[in-house]
Amino acid sequence: MKLDGKRFDDVIIGAGMAGLAAGIRLAMYDRNVIILEKHNAVGGLNSFYSIEGRKYDVGLHAMTNYVPKGIKGTPLVKLLRQLRIKREQLDLCPQSFSRISFPGVDVRFNNEWSFMESEIIQAFPNQKDPLQNLLKKIGEYDALSLEGKNIPARTVVEEIITNPKLVDMLFCPLCYYGSARENDMDFAQFVILFKSIYLEGFCRPQEGVRTITRELVNKFRSAGGTRKMKMGVSKIIEENGKASNLILEDGSSIYADNIISTAGLVETQRMCSSLSPSSGSENIGQLSFVETITVLNKQPKDLGVNETIVFFNDCEKFTYAKTQDLIDDRSGVICIPNNYQFGENRDLKEGLVRVTALANYEKWKALDTTRYQEEKSKAFNVLTEKTHKILPQLKQLHPKMDVIAKDMFTPLTIERFTGHLGGAVYGAPQKSRSGQTHLSNLFIAGTDQGFLGIVGAMLSGISIANRYVLKENGSFN
Repeated sequence: MKLDGKRFDDVIIGAGMAGLAAGIRLAMYDRNVIILEKHNAVGGLNSFYSIEGRKYDVGLHAMTNYVPKGIKGTPLVKLLRQLRIKREQLDLCPQSFSRISFPGVDVRFNNEWSFMESEIIQAFPNQKDPLQNLLKKIGEYDALSLEGKNIPARTVVEEIITNPKLVDMLFCPLCYYGSARENDMDFAQFVILFKSIYLEGFCRPQEGVRTITRELVNKFRSAGGTRKMKMGVSKIIEENGKASNLILEDGSSIYADNIISTAGLVETQRMCSSLSPSSGSENIGQLSFVETITVLNKQPKDLGVNETIVFFNDCEKFTYAKTQDLIDDRSGVICIPNNYQFGENRDLKEGLVRVTALANYEKWKALDTTRYQEEKSKAFNVLTEKTHKILPQLKQLHPKMDVIAKDMFTPLTIERFTGHLGGAVYGAPQKSRSGQTHLSNLFIAGTDQGFLGIVGAMLSGISIANRYVLKENGSFN
């Protein structure tokens, strides 16, 4: 399909979760929609790749916002209704249980808040009333208001929860699952993440992220949308306060009434013809990660590992900040995808252990090819040792007989998959909550609108499509 000179009702930049959801929503109303993706695979960081015939999910540890069938009014239910997708099509399987591990204390949680509440009260008996007060504050706060003020979450939480270690333990999973800010996040994001992880819960399809992306692509195609892969956007041309057309990487030009960008706030600003190529430098995210993936010939639960995810911190104070070293192994996330409740005879064929830790993008970027591979190997070994400290049952594994494959990605991998400057998984620290930009028909969706996780990203795309495009054209319901 030749694009040069074509006009579309709506152009969406990026075929990640937010872009696909926005595209589906708009195409449902017979709008002429095109999604432009500079890579050859959809999903952004929530994609997959293959090595020697084995498929690896890139970013999916867990899908949040899980609720049992029949529960109404939750983000997952709203998402399915807006996209007209049946719950069964996503094959969502809940976690068994997860654990927050700090020096001297562990708190387990599953998809029932009462279980986590009892664990917290057992570990911190004097925090029962403060915990109830925090829940009340969360319940009363309108985290989805697009005009809300930015309030540091720690300021709010530390005024309610009086035990510093419990504060850190509550923040640890939330930071690793969505914070672009060092050691903190906006209170609205705290509320969204607290609800989606602790009050609702973790799940994943048995087949992984491919189940979700495949369903979204099929839905977009059946609704009449157009998708162009390996086609990035070089420039957004502006006229009279509006985006008039887009220059694509192949030099062609297309026109649109509306543009929704999921490329990131700073990244989108730098595409705009009236702004400097260095625009938004102060708002580039500083937080990135490494992740190891180990494939086993054993099921982790046969070794005595039953947790689905372990969020660990082995220092007295939890630090979620840019490290000055290649990696920071003081805290992180250990995910065991086998330990979801897939159902009878549906266990994953191979054992999997994924370990995530904070990393320094600039330090990885500065390495030449040889050093890069050497440091990856060193980092892999460091994180394996840390995993054995947190989950000593895994020490039983023989590194040659039981490990059948392994891989690792770094901030450079993240930058390649997402396009986010600096390999910043969660984008810019300062979000555009309204989704608006300096151009009246250019909007931001996804991570940099402040909606987090797979469900959050899709709801972001839907909310922008509904608020600024469908409502404006009289077709939003």
